[in-house]
Amino acid sequence: MKLWRPGITGKLFLAILATCILVLVLMHWAVRLSFERGFIGYIKHGNEQRLALLSEALSEQYALHGSWRFLRHNEKYMFQLLRSVDRDPGSSTGPDLPPHGWRTQFWVTDLRSMRLVGPPGPIPQDGSRRQIISNGQQVGWVVASPVERLTRSTDINFDRQQRRTSWLIVGLSILLAAGATFPLARGLLRPVKRLVEATHRLAAGDFTTRVASPGRDELGRLAQDFNQLASTLEKNQQMRRDFMADISHELRTPLAVLRGELEAIQDGVRHFTPETLASLQMEVGTLSKLVDDLHQLSLSDEGALAYQKKPLDIVALLEVAAGAFKERFRSRGLTIRLALPEQVTAFGDRDRLSQLFNNLLENSLRYTDAGGELLISGEVRARTLALTFADSAPGVSDEQLAKIFERFYRTEGSRNRASGGSGLGLAICHNIVTAHGGRLSATHSPSGGVSIKVELPLDPELQRNV
Repeated sequence: MKLWRPGITGKLFLAILATCILVLVLMHWAVRLSFERGFIGYIKHGNEQRLALLSEALSEQYALHGSWRFLRHNEKYMFQLLRSVDRDPGSSTGPDLPPHGWRTQFWVTDLRSMRLVGPPGPIPQDGSRRQIISNGQQVGWVVASPVERLTRSTDINFDRQQRRTSWLIVGLSILLAAGATFPLARGLLRPVKRLVEATHRLAAGDFTTRVASPGRDELGRLAQDFNQLASTLEKNQQMRRDFMADISHELRTPLAVLRGELEAIQDGVRHFTPETLASLQMEVGTLSKLVDDLHQLSLSDEGALAYQKKPLDIVALLEVAAGAFKERFRSRGLTIRLALPEQVTAFGDRDRLSQLFNNLLENSLRYTDAGGELLISGEVRARTLALTFADSAPGVSDEQLAKIFERFYRTEGSRNRASGGSGLGLAICHNIVTAHGGRLSATHSPSGGVSIKVELPLDPELQRNV
């Protein structure tokens, strides 16, 4: 037989209901204890008053008779005396007396504690005692048994009635608590159920799933975090699709060219000449560059690139990279101008920073019109080296500027690989700068092109030792 296992709503309902039941039972126990103690205290107070009245009446009778002979073993006389005490309208304590007379046994003894009237058996030593004074001298005692529990049937019946009424109130309160707790538990957990259902849809691949935020409490913040997670997954899914489409596009073109060239040679349309071989080698080189860029990007994304950081002069490293590109810039009618500090020592990886500078120089070389220039400037401020690569026209729009570090993104309208490259260089640059604890950003250049800023943190200890 399958056991019933309550869900989170049932568990919350049972937890709240169990707490209510526990509180009600404890309150019932406390009220009963308070009632019994108060009722017994009330009886004790009444007995004390009656002992005082009885002591005064016996004092008067003793003064009239001069001894205890009139009372010794005279239960009938004692009964009449008790009735007169209960009916005494002139007593100052009379209105406070219980309406049903004595609740305990009592004895009247002489000065030597010899029983005059009272039930047989030992006289309790811990009972209530009241002196009997006649003409200024003590002549006896009135002793009442201690009131520790209810003994009269009327009192017991009253106590039972109160107990039944109290339990009835507890039962009705539990039913009321159950009726109020169940909708309360469902209302509290309704946002959680919505999150559970949305999580199931998200796990099934529906990344457009969103949930309404119920408020600013913990559940509201959880709903906001869920929506942010779903949005991130949806964006990543779209990026993955775009990434696969871009890769297929990048690979299709050189492969199509290679296939066409080889088929033309095979069919005898084209002859195998040095020019044909050079064309084939160029397409193979393009494929090799694309595969290498993809490999470098995947390594930089995973943090698997080997970074062997040590103190180095970044300015000297950048000047070497610019010198290596100077001839290529001149061949395209471009110039490179440097405005750098004399020396800046930082803690970084020489090979990766060289790759960073080479990619940025390559980017300006491909995207700058002939007759333009690239200005590389730098300054140290707030323990940071800020390098700016600002080239001349053509420029880009604000929308293109926001996507310039995305993979396979090229700002030109056509996807001409000869000028645009693979579109992965700036994405790799972004990962390298991030791995060095820096920041890479792009703005519009004052000369009409694009200005890329590289901010690298410097070690203050290294700067003091330079």
